[in-house]
Amino acid sequence: MSRHIRIREYYAGALMVLIGIGAVLEGSSYKFGSAAQMGPGFFPVVLGILLVVVGILIAVTQQGAAEARYTHAKAGHSGDEPFDLKGGTAIIAGVVSFIILGDFAGLVPATFSCVFISAIGDRTTSLKGALTLAMIVTVLGSVVFSVMLNVQFPLFRW
Repeated sequence: MSRHIRIREYYAGALMVLIGIGAVLEGSSYKFGSAAQMGPGFFPVVLGILLVVVGILIAVTQQGAAEARYTHAKAGHSGDEPFDLKGGTAIIAGVVSFIILGDFAGLVPATFSCVFISAIGDRTTSLKGALTLAMIVTVLGSVVFSVMLNVQFPLFRW
């Protein structure tokens, strides 16, 4: 079982590296620009490089994760917990709420709902913690995207 998990993690890291290389190759066919004057190829290339780095980190650090799982199993934990859909469902619902509210209500309500609904998916997050996180991310996101980057996304649409 441990060997199967290790191979899966290698494959996951390799897949991320391949997707990152593809993004870099595709993005390099566009004008790159600079950090001050970003061209259309800037984000694909930078995100592709980040994907490559994360993919390599996943593949390299899998050995430590396998050892931790072995220690966990040796301590009497089976590791056969039932599949939990709460987190994934909450994240998908958060993204859907952002799309819908972004179109009809604006950046502030869309960001708040996305972060709040996604945070509820974590079983360790309290309602107060989810509200606090949603408020902080909404304020920071509004400042960054509306004030600093001048993204043409209205804060509120009424």
